[in-house]
Amino acid sequence: MPQICGQIIGLPNDHPRTCVTHATSGYSGGQRPENCNARVGVAQGACTTAITLAVAALDSWIKAANSLALHDTIRPEHLADLYITLPTRDGSVRPFAPPQDGAPLCYGHHLAFFHPRNPQRALRPDGTDTDFCPPEPFTRRMWAGGRIEWKRPLSVGDKATARATIGAVAKKGFEKGTPMVFVSQKIEYSKPDSAEVCIEEERAHVYLPISGNRRVAREVNGLPIPEFTFEYLPSPTTLFRFSALTFNGHYIHLDRDYAQNSEGYPERLVHGPLTALMLLDVTALQFPGSAFKSFEYRAINPLVVNRPVRICGAQTDKETVVVWAEETSTKVVGMTGEIKLTKG
Repeated sequence: MPQICGQIIGLPNDHPRTCVTHATSGYSGGQRPENCNARVGVAQGACTTAITLAVAALDSWIKAANSLALHDTIRPEHLADLYITLPTRDGSVRPFAPPQDGAPLCYGHHLAFFHPRNPQRALRPDGTDTDFCPPEPFTRRMWAGGRIEWKRPLSVGDKATARATIGAVAKKGFEKGTPMVFVSQKIEYSKPDSAEVCIEEERAHVYLPISGNRRVAREVNGLPIPEFTFEYLPSPTTLFRFSALTFNGHYIHLDRDYAQNSEGYPERLVHGPLTALMLLDVTALQFPGSAFKSFEYRAINPLVVNRPVRICGAQTDKETVVVWAEETSTKVVGMTGEIKLTKG
């Protein structure tokens, strides 16, 4: 197995390094201790042992049966908090209209519900839940993308259950010394009095064993000329409110020092599901009355707080709308997606 001690994914050679040996034994300071002799090419035997143990623990976790059932009620009060958080619904674009009992749940708004409810002592040091997370040292989580398919309606006021299972786990980069674990969740939403699935969702997260992220922005080619755009500013208040709505304590959205010093980002990051929800909501504004069949999206580059974001879209055929979110000033694409409209 390749030696990966001291290697940081995407970092220059002069960046402080984290030793996988210490990460495996519980060290999480972001930099190696002063007395750590595990540099690149040094103490290879210890690092080989550490990563071998990590892979063994990971393989054991993959084989274990993981499932979770989350029950919730599509409460209009909670939806009203979501509405006032979203710039598409807070009264800036059109008069504020609070959600009404019995009204169809808007596309993507289920993302504000069905969250794990774990005590603080059960969270990881970065504030994330441990549900469906691989074992240490693969603790650094990033939202990679997903897919949503709407099969039957959910309405405001409905009680529903989300049943989540692990769909697939992929190990990548281990042979190159840049190990990553991709975990795909499959989530089915249904009403308690029916076995029929209302919404079927897949979520993909990538987990890294070490902190730090300094890489060149990835380019996206082949996007159409936008036919509609919507610009908004994801402020610290936006991120705080969305974190509260989704019961998400991940420091990367809330703590500037953590985002900069532990993760290597320039600032706090905008939530992946918030960007996905904005893509859906802006498209729904452009196609009022249209029925969405499915939405597939992929996170490309991080979007950060206090930098204006432009939501763009173009209808490429009768049933397809291509959407993307880009940083307004640099046009760096943060997320791409494709929305399929129902025929007719």
